Formats: sequence, structure tokens, C-alpha cells
Amino acid sequence: MKAQVLYEIGNLQYSDIKMPDIKEDEALVKVSACGICGSDIPRVFKTGAHNMPLVPGHEMAGVVERCDSRPDLVGKRVGIFPLIPCKKCPQCLAHNYEMCENYDYLGSRSDGGYAEYVKAPVWNLLPIPDEVENDDAAMLEPMCVAVHALRLMNLIRTDAKTECDRDAAIGSSGGIKYQSIAVCGLGTIGLLVALFLKDAGYKNVFCIGNKDIQRKNLLNMGYEPGQIIDIREADTVAELQKRTGGQGVDVYFECIGRSENYEQAVSCVAPFGQIMLVGNPASDMSLPRNIYWKILRNQLTLRGTWNSSFYGIDGKGDDWRYALDRLVVWSKLRAEGKSIMLPHDLITHRFSLKDMNLGLDIMRNKSEEYVKVMVES
Repeated sequence: MKAQVLYEIGNLQYSDIKMPDIKEDEALVKVSACGICGSDIPRVFKTGAHNMPLVPGHEMAGVVERCDSRPDLVGKRVGIFPLIPCKKCPQCLAHNYEMCENYDYLGSRSDGGYAEYVKAPVWNLLPIPDEVENDDAAMLEPMCVAVHALRLMNLIRTDAKTECDRDAAIGSSGGIKYQSIAVCGLGTIGLLVALFLKDAGYKNVFCIGNKDIQRKNLLNMGYEPGQIIDIREADTVAELQKRTGGQGVDVYFECIGRSENYEQAVSCVAPFGQIMLVGNPASDMSLPRNIYWKILRNQLTLRGTWNSSFYGIDGKGDDWRYALDRLVVWSKLRAEGKSIMLPHDLITHRFSLKDMNLGLDIMRNKSEEYVKVMVES
């Protein structure tokens, strides 16, 4: 089969490789689409993968071609949770599978989705209903990263209900009522955070970015121009202070991963505010003493997020079910002619598997404005 193989740092080649051999508890999936994640850029060009040679790609969806243990899945479309937990460590036994201490990972530790076919444990598959398009199915992984961040901040619930329980969510966390929310960094994850906040009914949300394409997508989601802060035109800290009556925001999503943005987050939140760190660090992080003092004196809460919750092919109440159920609702509304944004509307570039290096170059060199670059088999 054809695949993009990372042989060593900077050496990604379109190659002929052997078809995956599957075990009893695995499925062979023909890949329909696989998104390029921002983390793939350093993986390919700077740091390498944990194991090489390796086929990268972890944001994928496809059609089950073979599955000995579950023949009913053959021919079905599926999304794939890329983290493969050991199911034996303390975190796995507590069903915190994304926190597995001995995990495998499709696209960074084992072969992933930049190929015609990928193998995955049956446990990691999520069947996709007819209403959902292939491109939206391939957006599930970044969608669920956004959902996980919101859920950890008690802004949505994924247990029992797929609809946001607004009374519980908008009420309080730790006794502090949420009045305002900021999202800084409007790449794929940041925009999806903004999309889920809009869907859940939050009104006082401010989105901080620096590209025209980000503004366009936010307006398409239903945000007002006054909710968008363009750092090319205004000082973020001053603007948020002005727009929140000098208080700062109660919740701040930092979706970039640089020290200066971490500092900005601390400066933008109100006393007792909460900061969710979402962006992967671009380099070592450091904080000036005066910023550290703000954390102490304003009694701020800092929280990190990692990956997303998934409870297996027959599970319920996890981030993936929440995202999939919202996709079904949105897709039905779109089919009825409603003006509603779908995650695949964030796709700005599409490339064949053979030509995906062109997409990598755009993301690496930032030669064009982009949000999501999709590889289609």
C-alpha cells in the first residue's frame, strides 16, 4: 500500500509499504481522510517520532475493511481514537484512559493515518452515523480535544446527556459564577473551543487572534465583531480590561503554548479566575516573578488538559460521544437549510496522500493563511 513514511527527521517519503497485519482484536481500516495536526510539523521536521520509520497522522476516519472479532463492523465508517491504553495501570483502571501510563499512540508511536490503510484496536473505533460527512468524522479528534478542555472547566457535561446542561454549566465551579470567557489562539483547537462555547449558549465570550481567516470563521459561527480582539490592532490585556469593566475574564483558554501568552493569560483573568492551558509548548516555558505573584495574590487556578476521554467502542458519556452527537445535530440542521457552521468548514486546504508534503510546507512556512489542512485518500 502507499503511505507517507517518516524515515528520519526531515525525511518523509511517499512509499510502498506492507499492508498491516491485524490481530483478533484489531480492525483494518481504509483511511478516508486524515487531518494534519500542528504537532505533526515538529514531529516531521524537528523532533522526530518516538519510533522511526513510522507513518504519522492521528486525526483520521475511514471504512472498516476487515475485522475478525466484529464482522458487523465491516463496511462501516469509523472515527479512530488514536491513543491505545494499556488498560492495566492505575489511571486505566480508573477509566482515565487518556492518562494511561504505558500508552501506544497511532501516528507517533505506531503507524497512523497518512496511509491507504491503518490498523487499530476494535476498542478504539467509533462508528459514524450516516448524517456525518467523512471530513467531519476526520475532525473528531481535534473536536474532542476542545470538548475535553471545556468539560474540565465545568462548562459542558458529557455524562448522561449530550446536550449541554446549561444550568449546571453556567452556574459555578468552586462557587465562582462565570461571567466572561476568553479564548486566545485561534488555530483549529481554539476555533473549535469557540464553536462549542457558542453551541453551549455562552454569550460573554471574547476571542483573541491575529488573522483575517480567524475573524471570518468566528463571524460565521455567530460571534459579533465586538467579541473579537485582533492583536494586530489592539493590546489584548487593555482590551479585555475595558470590555469586562476592569475586572478581567473569569475563564481563559490559552491555546498557543508560548511563555508570553501564558503571562498574558495571568494578566487577563479576574481574581479567583481560571486558566486552562491547552496549547502544546513551543519551547521551554518561564514566568517573570511579577506574573507569578499575580497567580498567588489573585488566587488563580491553572489547569492543563491532555487529549480527550474515550471509553471504548461500546462506551458512553465520553468526549467523543458528545462531539459526535453534536455533529449529528448540526448536520441535520444544515440539511434543513439552517445557517450553521460545521467543523469541516474550517478545512482550508485539501491534498492527496501523494501531495501532502505541499500541506506540510504551508503549515511549516506559514506561506498562506490556513486553519485545517486535510489529507484525503
